[in-house]
Amino acid sequence: MIKSRICDLLNIEYPIFQGGMAWVATGELAAAVSEAGGLGIIGSGNAPADWVRAEIKKVKARTSKPYGINVMLMSPFVEEVMQVVLEERVPVITTGAGNPGKYVQALKEVGTKIIPVVASVALAKRLERAGVDALIAEGMESGGHVGETTTLPLVPQVVDAVQIPVIAAGGIVDGRGLLAALALGAEGVQMGTRFMCAEECTIPFKVKEAILKAKDRSTVVTGQSTGHPVRCLVNHFTRELTELEKVGTPVAELEKLGAGRLRIAMVEGDIQNGSVMSGQVAGAVTRIEPAAAIVRDVIDGAEQEIQKLKERFTF
Repeated sequence: MIKSRICDLLNIEYPIFQGGMAWVATGELAAAVSEAGGLGIIGSGNAPADWVRAEIKKVKARTSKPYGINVMLMSPFVEEVMQVVLEERVPVITTGAGNPGKYVQALKEVGTKIIPVVASVALAKRLERAGVDALIAEGMESGGHVGETTTLPLVPQVVDAVQIPVIAAGGIVDGRGLLAALALGAEGVQMGTRFMCAEECTIPFKVKEAILKAKDRSTVVTGQSTGHPVRCLVNHFTRELTELEKVGTPVAELEKLGAGRLRIAMVEGDIQNGSVMSGQVAGAVTRIEPAAAIVRDVIDGAEQEIQKLKERFTF
């Protein structure tokens, strides 16, 4: 049994988080992952508070186990969403795109654990001082908005810089990834791309099919010139955006072009003109299966790898 202090902190069975992906991580998926023993996370994105509350109700109707919500701090609805989090006494929140410091005290008062996503040591140290409970160190292999450092060098540097638990994210798809993250000092992993191909994930089949067809070099990072780099599958939209960046198209025009593209992919199912945010591990995702099977496969895989190491090497 692979357990860490993050399991005790959050009262979960396995140290596996499901990424809180906007337009992807709905109540159905979050509930399935939590019921399987991991931490399912609703992705609030730029959604209004009423939508978030409705997704919370879905989770509560499907499982009594802990769950989380990812709060995007740049959302125009962030204040209203945080009020819902407080009113519903959500067990865990993960945060991105900002510093959740001003919400820490209120969240702690209702028992919510706060786990921000970080892409640098400096931010990790600042957030630990702010009183958060743990951190997700996410490398640029991940899908969606990315930083500049890959998972392998980022995770151990963050681990060494703080005392609170660190969760590794970016480029993790199976038990080998979990074991590697533990070796780097992390106390669990967060996975997004593989859970997109869970049966309970409500995104269109065309998106899941695109991930299953992906190869090791099927993703690209766009938005380098805008200061908001995003990793997604290569398609018509990314090629157009890349060409416009190359010729120095103004940032405002690029951002206008990209507005709403995630929804076009994840809700409408347009995999050529939408932004199919996906990590580099897309090429390693080979099947659609229940969320519980994914969680079990990761844990079993890690335990099998431990045994293989014992057979191959002398420690």
